[in-house]
Amino acid sequence: MYQKVDPSMNFAGREKDTEAFWNENHIFEKSMQEREGGEEFSFYDGPPTANGKPHIGHILTRVIKDIIPRYKTMKGCHVLRKAGWDTHGLPVELEVEKTLGFNNKQDIENYGIEPFIKKCKESVWKYTDEWKKMSDRVGYWCDMDHPYVTYHDDYIESEWWALKEIHKKGLLYKGHKIVPYCPRCGTALSSHEVAQGYKDVKVVTCFVKFRLTERENTYFLAWTTTPWTLPSNVALCMHPDYDYAEIEFLPGGERYILAEALIPNLFKEGEYKVLSVKKGSEYEYTPYEPLYPFGKEIFRYREKSHYITNDTYVTLTDGTGIVHIAPAFGEDDHKVGVHYGLPVVNLVDDGGKMLAGCGRFAGMPVVEFHDEVTKEPVTVTDPATGEKIRTADAAVLDDLKKRGLLLKKQELVHSYPFCWRCDTPLIYYARSSWFVKVTAVKDRLIAANRSVNWMPETIKEGRMGNFLENVIDWGLSRNRYWGTPLPVWECEECGEIHVMGSKAELKERCRVEGDIELHRPYLDDLTCECPKCKGRMRRVPEVIDCWFDSGSMPFAQYHYPFENKALFDETFPADFISEAIDQTRGWFYTLLVISTLLFDRAPFKNCIVLGHVNDKEGRKMSKHIGNVVDPWSVLDKQGADAVRWYFYTASAPWIPTRFDASLVSETQRKFMGTLWNTYAFFTTYAEIDGYDPSKYDLKNCKLSLTDRWILSKLNTLVKNTDEGLARYEITETARAIQDFVDILSNWYVRVGRERYWGEGLTEDKIAADTTLYTVLTTLARLIAPYTPFMAEQMYQNLVRNFYPDAPESVHLDRYPVADESYIDEKLEADMELTEKITVLGRSARNAGNLKIRQPLSALYVVSDKPVGLDDEMKGIVLSELNVKEFRTAADADRFVSYTVKPQLKTLGRKCGKKIPQLTKFLAACDAREVVNAVRNGGSYKVDLDGEVVELLEEDLQIFTGSAAGYVNAADGGVSVYLDTALTEDLLDEGAERELVSKIQTMRKEAGFEVTDKIRVYYSAEGRAEKALRRARFAGDVLALSVTEGSAEGYTKELDINGDRVTVTVVKA
Repeated sequence: MYQKVDPSMNFAGREKDTEAFWNENHIFEKSMQEREGGEEFSFYDGPPTANGKPHIGHILTRVIKDIIPRYKTMKGCHVLRKAGWDTHGLPVELEVEKTLGFNNKQDIENYGIEPFIKKCKESVWKYTDEWKKMSDRVGYWCDMDHPYVTYHDDYIESEWWALKEIHKKGLLYKGHKIVPYCPRCGTALSSHEVAQGYKDVKVVTCFVKFRLTERENTYFLAWTTTPWTLPSNVALCMHPDYDYAEIEFLPGGERYILAEALIPNLFKEGEYKVLSVKKGSEYEYTPYEPLYPFGKEIFRYREKSHYITNDTYVTLTDGTGIVHIAPAFGEDDHKVGVHYGLPVVNLVDDGGKMLAGCGRFAGMPVVEFHDEVTKEPVTVTDPATGEKIRTADAAVLDDLKKRGLLLKKQELVHSYPFCWRCDTPLIYYARSSWFVKVTAVKDRLIAANRSVNWMPETIKEGRMGNFLENVIDWGLSRNRYWGTPLPVWECEECGEIHVMGSKAELKERCRVEGDIELHRPYLDDLTCECPKCKGRMRRVPEVIDCWFDSGSMPFAQYHYPFENKALFDETFPADFISEAIDQTRGWFYTLLVISTLLFDRAPFKNCIVLGHVNDKEGRKMSKHIGNVVDPWSVLDKQGADAVRWYFYTASAPWIPTRFDASLVSETQRKFMGTLWNTYAFFTTYAEIDGYDPSKYDLKNCKLSLTDRWILSKLNTLVKNTDEGLARYEITETARAIQDFVDILSNWYVRVGRERYWGEGLTEDKIAADTTLYTVLTTLARLIAPYTPFMAEQMYQNLVRNFYPDAPESVHLDRYPVADESYIDEKLEADMELTEKITVLGRSARNAGNLKIRQPLSALYVVSDKPVGLDDEMKGIVLSELNVKEFRTAADADRFVSYTVKPQLKTLGRKCGKKIPQLTKFLAACDAREVVNAVRNGGSYKVDLDGEVVELLEEDLQIFTGSAAGYVNAADGGVSVYLDTALTEDLLDEGAERELVSKIQTMRKEAGFEVTDKIRVYYSAEGRAEKALRRARFAGDVLALSVTEGSAEGYTKELDINGDRVTVTVVKA
């Protein structure tokens, strides 16, 4: 019959057995095979990087990504769940560099590119087993035996096809632009990568004096946040329409030119006088003396430089209204430089250090680097001062100060971009890079974004929408080694370019015999003939942004268009994807861009954007704080289902989750513990009675009121859950299931518990068993996508034991469908009121310190709505509250006592010195009479020694309480009053019920089975003796006899409502 259910909370241990069952019987594989031919539901798995360990946040992404495919599979859909690995890019290179002890790109060149990429290939699989183990343990079903891998040639070839298509549309180009550049990694970053790495940092800004060439002692004042760029200065910029004042600084006599509106920010009133005011346009082309000669000396440029330029990007928000221009280090600077034909002076090498020839600054880093091992800031020695400094800023400022060219410096906190991979501050560099012209499809991109069902909806026009409104061209190329090679061949003679779109094209044009791997360095020396000038074409050295890899997965995972065209057509676009919120600037963005460029549509229809997982205080998890949670510490203790259920119910998926093991345990107890105990309760009594569900049909059972109610609630739940999951409402449906389980256990089973205790399979017990069986088996199917392990355990014991032809696993079964013939909304509403009255009655008992086992004579319900409960509903209330009679009352007046006191604020004027006399009267009067008189605008007249005082409601402080002999509780327009008067018969019955409870507890403590018969021996006094002598309760405790005296057995001294009793229970 039924396997004995372990009642403990050891869910983690039981889950391992379930995991083994799935693996041994290939349940996941069968879940896909058996649905072949069904409606296709497409899911894309965002590829993680396997050279990093999974953390608690990855469990959140996996459980959210798992629930919808499980649900859709049970709905009959075919859901192809192909795992993937993101294997290229700097994170992998940095890991290998760290292993090999490298500090820069030159170390890689010296080591050799080929052995380096072989090390990269090894590194990407470092934690694969840990990822698979974690995924299996958390119940994340995905095909990890046949994953797509971004470094495989088939995958790369699909990307080459995509790039050739983009090139055909004229959207791939080489440009000389200012790009964000990481000096540590030695490569540029794309805009969506930069968006992931901003930090608020303190920087030293400075106000610098630039002396006019033709005038002594007169200076333009410019402000900069990057002092290290000053040696590369070639111009200054003013807004053509702003007013610029020339002032004389009275203490020193120097003259300064700056925006008139900003003078008060730098100079105090009275310490300067204004000599003249001109528009910025009047200063255009005014020359000034260079701060440093290095640019001219090193580059020997011929362009005119060091004069005033004009541009409207200059603002009056900060500084002086005059901007220092270094075209090599800023986008706005570069635009001004192009417009005026300024030289591009870049005095910083690829490693982020000042060039040789820059005097004392040579070799100094321009941004702060950190030691690879100690993580401490790296310092260099300033040859001029002998001091240790972190960046060239300090040396530049010291030099300017000594030369009298530094007006002042100040600290400022502002947001600055850092490399998302190595945490190094970025430099904005003028570099030659390859770009995808995303701006050309901006409108189509916005339209594609708006076609997506984003969850939450605010992402559409908010985080993602705003990013797309300001989209810039995608900086695609990377000056690195381990990545998809940019398939561009460039002619050394005429500059013509050709994009290879396949391996076959490569082999044909470059005359390659045999196979060749599509990686550096194997492609680096391949050449082909230029079709335009017959010159030699060689591949450009760059690899592409690894985000292009992950964004290409919809087609590249299937090696489209070279094969699997039908499969791609079936699964594109995806019905569902989900990742964390930072992917709006990462994977979501690149998916959207590439798909729009190639297919002119969004690559996914529905996307749940996940919030981050924080600690229990809401703080970001970090090793530095010491608040990082090891996923295995929770999975091994509470288990996967508990973690899953916590993430589903704690908050909406997109809201940051506060995570702590104690919170998981509480959630587990509240839902899983409650359901498991109900399941254990059923199997225990069903096993005792030999109840075989296959022999009974619910439709033939004589159902009780509570049976019909719970079946109505069940089918309402099934209907709402099915519809909710179809709308991706995970949290709402999970919480509804949790609420149902609570009323199932604490109301349905509690109210009908005695139905299961009787001997034999009576008609009523069959109805009770069949109803609870139906509820539990339906719940097993309903919760299968949420808590797959517990659902499987229940299903195997309740279904497969009796229906051998049933699907092998709950996950191969169909999702439950509501039988709406069972739904009775009025019945549900009446039972809700019944439960509410009962809860209020319990609260009233607690308030009056009345034990539930002490019977009471009556309860009264007062409600602002009609209480239309039938006798059976009222009987439930009376049984649960241990009360004899259920009554209703039109109002609560008879159950309320009043106390009245004077309101001194108003009566002080009316009564004056007679306040004490009035207070005495109110304390002794019939307070109810006074209250009734003053209510609704009435009054009450009092004669105080011949002076009549008329009291209004506002003159009184009115206090209410329960009338003598009653206790009450109220909520939401319903009040319950209990009559507390106790007769002799009620007291006798209370003693009897107390004895039953205590003896039942003794049975458990003695280790008796629930079916064991016993004999009871006692010595007692008072009412307890009377109850034991009568022994009317014997059947309730399965006692064959209740005898005064003693015996060998389990003995305990008891307090029965103040009477001392000694009881011995003996197994019969």
